Amino acid sequence: MKIIKKALLFTLLLVVVIALFNFNTIKRLYNVIHLFDEEVIVENFRNMDEIFEVSIIPPSASKIEYPKKLSFQLPNSFTFNNKQLNTEQFLSANQLEGLMILRNDTIIYEDYRLGLKPIDTHIGWSVSKSIVSSLLGIAYDEGLFKIDDPITNYLSQFKNTGYDTVLIKDILQMSSGVQFNEDYGDFNSDINRFARTFALGGSLEEFSKSLNRDLKPGTFNHYVSIDTQVLGMLLKKITGKSLTSLYKEKLWEPLGMQDSCEWIIDETGMEMALGGLNMTLRDFSKIGQLYLHKGFLNNRQLISEEWIKMSITPDAPHLKPGKRTNASHEQGYGFQWWIPVIDQGDFFAAGIYDQYIYISPSSKLVIVALSANHEFKNKKLGGEIEHIALFKEIADILKL
Repeated sequence: MKIIKKALLFTLLLVVVIALFNFNTIKRLYNVIHLFDEEVIVENFRNMDEIFEVSIIPPSASKIEYPKKLSFQLPNSFTFNNKQLNTEQFLSANQLEGLMILRNDTIIYEDYRLGLKPIDTHIGWSVSKSIVSSLLGIAYDEGLFKIDDPITNYLSQFKNTGYDTVLIKDILQMSSGVQFNEDYGDFNSDINRFARTFALGGSLEEFSKSLNRDLKPGTFNHYVSIDTQVLGMLLKKITGKSLTSLYKEKLWEPLGMQDSCEWIIDETGMEMALGGLNMTLRDFSKIGQLYLHKGFLNNRQLISEEWIKMSITPDAPHLKPGKRTNASHEQGYGFQWWIPVIDQGDFFAAGIYDQYIYISPSSKLVIVALSANHEFKNKKLGGEIEHIALFKEIADILKL
């Protein structure tokens, strides 16, 4: 009897120890599963550092603040699919948290909602991809890689995986040929499987290596978030620096970012390149300004015009905007930047749940929007194409 009691006590203690040891992992998994629930999504999107491990960049030592002339008013309505949508109803329904419009390097509109403050960081999700592309552009300018090289020339661990011999350019253009289901509404999709793997402490690299080839690289434009993760690993390899350190040195300080920044990392310290950057509305706007000015800002050519042009120029049939059989969507694509279906020289960065940096060179305009649209994955409310219609209408108004 004493032996049984001791065995039961030992088992109980073992369960308690295991539970305590894995508490953070269990908590993180729970938070990931419920990350987008209606009652918590707004708070979650601006408190990601309380859910995940992050690396931090403090405000720039030389902050730059854009002048303000808040004279612009949003149009009462905008046209989408030959119908008029009420602007305020649309933005409220999509749970807009912050909206900033800059024209001629001046803030002409600024709005914060749902408790978001100017100093609050907010998850940018896949807007991060466009910023990773910016860092790759700098590495390209420095001669650290060639875009027509196979990725496995630099990352040998990806031999015999879906990325074996895939050109860096094809990965940049989301044409890697890697099989991936990006449907956030499907619990068993690859992107949701990735989220659960990450929450349980899995390595971003190991998950990336688990993917298989589906199509011939460079022939079909299919959105694969892990493509950007592999590009992040490439950056780390060729520079010998973490993405956080690289971002701080090459862009954060030169752009005079006003606030702090958090980048979600895995348990090995690797940044979530595919969507882990948390920044303030006004600091996201500086990325837009950099691209509006073709890589030249604050009296420095931070990224070459050559890279900027390549980044926003679909250079093959499967990348050009419009309905096509060799792409899984209608928007055009460059180097981790989107091109609207009606291509008038505008381009944009986009993240799930409606995060945007929209740039209209002809209107000298940058629009940044941060949201927490809990209905995004259910597609019950307007998403990307409706937002782009609104942004284009604003650009057209300011073009006059």
